[in-house]
Amino acid sequence: MTELAEQITRMGQAAREASRVLAKASPASKSTALKAIAEAIDGHRSHLVAANYKDLELGQAKGLATPLLDRLVLDDSTIDRMIQSIQEVDALADPIGRLEQTSIRPSGISVGRMRVPLGVIGIIYESRPNVTVDASILCLKTGNAVILRGGSEALSSNQALVQCIHRALAKADLPETSVQLIATSDRAAVGHLIRLSDYLDLLVPRGGRGLIERINSEATVPVIKHLDGVCHLYIDRSADFDKAIALAVNSKVEKLAVCCALETLLLDSITAKYILPVLAKAYAKHSIELRGCDRACEILPEIKAATDEDWYQEYLGPILAVKVVDDLDAAIRHINHYGSMHTDSIVAENQASVWRFLREVDSASVMANASTQFADGFEFGLGAEIGISTDKLHARGPVGLEGLTSAKFVVFGQGHTRDRSQTS
Repeated sequence: MTELAEQITRMGQAAREASRVLAKASPASKSTALKAIAEAIDGHRSHLVAANYKDLELGQAKGLATPLLDRLVLDDSTIDRMIQSIQEVDALADPIGRLEQTSIRPSGISVGRMRVPLGVIGIIYESRPNVTVDASILCLKTGNAVILRGGSEALSSNQALVQCIHRALAKADLPETSVQLIATSDRAAVGHLIRLSDYLDLLVPRGGRGLIERINSEATVPVIKHLDGVCHLYIDRSADFDKAIALAVNSKVEKLAVCCALETLLLDSITAKYILPVLAKAYAKHSIELRGCDRACEILPEIKAATDEDWYQEYLGPILAVKVVDDLDAAIRHINHYGSMHTDSIVAENQASVWRFLREVDSASVMANASTQFADGFEFGLGAEIGISTDKLHARGPVGLEGLTSAKFVVFGQGHTRDRSQTS
């Protein structure tokens, strides 16, 4: 075993031991830790910004793309949002130990399910230093230990943030090994972590498609993930014109390089000829390139013709695919065929159309008369998110506190014994 493999194994062992302590930590103790993390981050702003400046300088020298550099920035406004997320999570009810679905059985026993931590979570992510904080606070609140492996481009920022977290854990009398950072840019570390099945209970990858595909195919630990965010907005024939314009523009341009940004716009054929020229002008103000189907190109001859690949594409940039469809049925078929089961929205005043869309579109988040940009754990009331899952087992959609727990059956009796002759 290499030195790096031994180091990560030791981290796994330490995390498992820490998880035993966290599993029995009181809500008050965990709340103390979260408040102390917020205070430590607020009190070390200058240190955090200085560490982030090193990462930004290195990133610029390496020629990182502008969207990656934007995600890497850690400034006062980013720190303010981090602190707000910590406060939001702290204010949420602690799910651990909660009894659910309790019922009295014919035998007289009481059966329920209790929320419990998963144990040890591994997070592999790129850029975005805020993930370091979001992942840590969500895991601590749910009694899970976490091993973080951020991207090399954010190493100094992540180290500075974890130092703040460790100071806070010491104040709360919780093990520092509750939150550990793999502080190396060696890519072999990812390979060791994703095979740490003796100590890890769950892996959450956040990054590009290549990273997630690799982890999904090579990991020996359960993974929750999403590969792409091919998000759709369908403008129904019953849509309010002004509402449709505002939602179609916001869903795309509010932030381009996020997984909930609009990538394909679908329009009912009856309204497309009226609304598409207005939308084209609105998109042009934001330098959005449109790629359209044959019917869209008939309405807007100046736009580029879309290929079949465009319907599968997550652009994460200033390109939008546009398709005119016959009706709601055609829109739902298109989304379920080409979509990534991430986030899809309908603009409609007809409630029958709304409810059909919500029931029949097979995605983790479905919306009516709302921007796809709302697909975010903070906006959904989760305080923060550890990632977004398009899988259907365990967790689906933005993953917050609930997604980092499991449930075990608990049974209460009064000396009850079983008589199998009384059951079939």
